[in-house]
Amino acid sequence: MTALPQVVPLAGLPPAITIYEVGPRDGLQNEAAVLGTDVKAEFIRRLVGCGLRTVEITSFVHPRWVPQLADAEQLVDQLDVGAGGVRMPVLVPNERGLDRALDKGIRDIAIFASATESFAQRNLNRSYDDQFAMFEPVVARAREAGMTVRGYLSMCFGDPWEGPVPIAQVVEAGGRLMALGCTELSLGDTIGVGTPGHVEKLVAGLTDAGVSADSLGGHFHDTYGQALANALAAMRCGVTTIDASAGGLGGCPFADSATGNLATEDVVWQLHGMGVETGVDLDALVATSRWMGEQLGKPPVSRVVTALA
Repeated sequence: MTALPQVVPLAGLPPAITIYEVGPRDGLQNEAAVLGTDVKAEFIRRLVGCGLRTVEITSFVHPRWVPQLADAEQLVDQLDVGAGGVRMPVLVPNERGLDRALDKGIRDIAIFASATESFAQRNLNRSYDDQFAMFEPVVARAREAGMTVRGYLSMCFGDPWEGPVPIAQVVEAGGRLMALGCTELSLGDTIGVGTPGHVEKLVAGLTDAGVSADSLGGHFHDTYGQALANALAAMRCGVTTIDASAGGLGGCPFADSATGNLATEDVVWQLHGMGVETGVDLDALVATSRWMGEQLGKPPVSRVVTALA
C-alpha cells in the first residue's frame, strides 16, 4: 500500500517546507556502531533519491571527539557534492574544520553554538562569549568563499545543568550568530523539553529582534514526545525549514537526557496530510530507513516506519 495520508489542508501553513535531513551527521554520530564509508555514502545517495534536497553529510571535527565520522574526507570523495542542486552541508567546529571543508570543495557549512554558558563550556570548551569570537573568523572566511553558513543554536528551550533558558537569552545568542554573517539559524531543543507555546514565543522574540522567520530552522528532539507538535508550531509562525533525521536516528552525545531527533518520515507524513509540499517520496524514505536499520542492527524508531512495517 502506498504510504499516503488523506489530505486535509490546515490553514496558516507555508505551501512548502524544506526538510533539512541530519541523519548522516547528527544521526550517525550518536550511534555506537561505526559504519563503513561505503555504507554512509549509499545512505546519502538513497536519501537524495527520496527527493531530499538538503542532506547534512558529515562533520569535519577531530576524530577523537566523534570517531563515527572520522572518515569525513573519504566520504566526500565518494559523493558528487552539489550535483543536481542538492545541498550537502558539513558541520565545522573551527577554522581547521573550515580549511578541511574548503579543501574538499564544500559549498555549505554549519557551526554549532550554545545559548548557555554550561553547554558552551562542556561542548566547545569555550565560554559563552568566547564561542562567538571563535566562530567569527570561520563565518567571515566562509562567506568570503561564497559559502552558506548555518548557525546551530543548542539549548534553546532548556539546559540540563542550568534549567529553563530565558527567551531573551536565546534571542541574544541567535542575534549574535546572525550578526556574524550566518545565513540561517537552527533553533535546537537539545533535550526535548520545549512545548508549542514556547516555540511560538521564541520565534516571535527573534522576529521582533529582526531575524526573519524564513531564515529560521527548527531542530526538535522527541524526549517528551513534543517534537512533531513543536515543528507544527514553528511552521505556523512562518518557519519553512524543519530539521529531521531519517528513521529518527540520533540525539546529542553531549547531553545524557537527549533522545532521538524528529523522524523525517513522521514530519513528512504530517505535512503531506496537510497538503504541504516537501518533494519527498515517503515510500522510498521508509525503505531507506529500514535499510539503514539493517546496517545498524536495530529497527528505526520512526512511528511511521513502524506503522507501515
